[in-house]
Amino acid sequence: MLQPYKHEPFTDFTVEANRKAFEEALGLVEKELGKEYPLIINGERVTTEDKIQSWNPARKDQLVGSVSKANQDLAEKAIQSADEAFQTWRNVNPEERANILVKAAAIIRRRKHEFSAWLVHEAGKPWKEADADTAEAIDFLEYYARQMIELNRGKEILSRPGEQNRYFYTPMGVTVTISPWNFALAIMVGSAVAPIVTGNTVVLKPASTTPVVAAKFVEVLEDAGLPKGVINYVPGSGAEVGDYLVDHPKTSLITFTGSKDVGVRLYERAAVVRPGQNHLKRVIVEMGGKDTVVVDRDADLDLAAESILVSAFGFSGQKCSAGSRAVIHKDVYDEVLEKTVALAKNLTVGDPTNRDNYMGPVIDEKAFEKIMSYIEIGKKEGRLMTGGEGDSSTGFFIQPTIIADLDPEAVIMQEEIFGPVVAFSKANDFDHALEIANNTEYGLTGAVITRNRAHIEQAKREFHVGNLYFNRNCTGAIVGYHPFGGFKMSGTDSKAGGPDYLALHMQAKTVSEMY
Repeated sequence: MLQPYKHEPFTDFTVEANRKAFEEALGLVEKELGKEYPLIINGERVTTEDKIQSWNPARKDQLVGSVSKANQDLAEKAIQSADEAFQTWRNVNPEERANILVKAAAIIRRRKHEFSAWLVHEAGKPWKEADADTAEAIDFLEYYARQMIELNRGKEILSRPGEQNRYFYTPMGVTVTISPWNFALAIMVGSAVAPIVTGNTVVLKPASTTPVVAAKFVEVLEDAGLPKGVINYVPGSGAEVGDYLVDHPKTSLITFTGSKDVGVRLYERAAVVRPGQNHLKRVIVEMGGKDTVVVDRDADLDLAAESILVSAFGFSGQKCSAGSRAVIHKDVYDEVLEKTVALAKNLTVGDPTNRDNYMGPVIDEKAFEKIMSYIEIGKKEGRLMTGGEGDSSTGFFIQPTIIADLDPEAVIMQEEIFGPVVAFSKANDFDHALEIANNTEYGLTGAVITRNRAHIEQAKREFHVGNLYFNRNCTGAIVGYHPFGGFKMSGTDSKAGGPDYLALHMQAKTVSEMY
């Protein structure tokens, strides 16, 4: 019997043995850089002439790996393979499916630093961020395995005399999983194994900037005993392969994490019933945020500054939960701003293979240019307090940037930047602060720093986000502890890592038998 779930502990890098082990893993992965990775369709390796090249964003001339690139013909083959595998996988005992996830978790746990080292090289993650990403991947495997065993019991319903009624869940079919680059292991793992453990099959299209770590994970699933065809690894372009997979009449479920623009377009395409399609597709999307840390007049101001800093600059602000807005009560605004600027000036930026660097690069040149353009807008809209500089000579590095005195309707207070930029705005009172916090199209995460109990209760009711935190940062949701998903244009509020997430991948069925 499985032990009760508890999340994977983070590595303590103040311990010399842990530091040495991580350095050894970095060296091991560095020797593996530059290799080629095939597609995996129905368990077979497929190599194509057309490649996706993955580059280290901290050393932009360092090739992490070359991955074969799928076209529509191969995408079709993957869909057919997944559909064929579904006919048997759907009938596999849920405990056996869950056991494969537990085995995969054990494999990754044994190779934990190795996977984190891949994230350092491919996604530009600093040590602590990479370690947390890998821990979260393990958590998804362990948590969803246990959730499936519980879900397999169905739900209790009533029966009348002379009849027996059952209410249980049945899998849907082929799932297209389109995973992001910012949590290249954790979210990719979670959004791939949730459909798998519930009896569906998967066509996985990972982000083109981080396809190597996804290939490594598919190998782990094979080692854990996953039958061929249950997951099919098909990196490719969104326009050619992504649209084809979403539109396909055999696709039953689509799970996506990424930008609002892509998510909305995908949601719209999935609503169209194609020739040969005899079902409505279900869509699970998470589309980002414009998240706010609210600081009340009655707050621990040192905690406020630290919470803003961690929320804004962890992984260079490249989290959908990143606190990219700080809304401060006017009476403490200047002091909180001063404290946060002082902390930001002490942050180190550089190659994440060096443990001393708090921030690494942003993911690629396109992101670098976009973020720098937003900083230029911010300089005109407000007052640049620190940062604002970028250097793309060897990698894509941007200094932690704070822009103050912004109107709540300013561009950088409204649009998702996805980089190390935080915008400060002044509130007249707590009601005004919540009004500003709610004034974007997003509703993912938020934080409130206050000692005022009445204001805490008010924010619970009125701060319209899916994940709300008090007296801490607004990032760092843990599987099973902080089910994660947002309101409004942040997505479908499908709470990943929560007790009802797996049911979204299934259909409820009622069976009534007379006796």
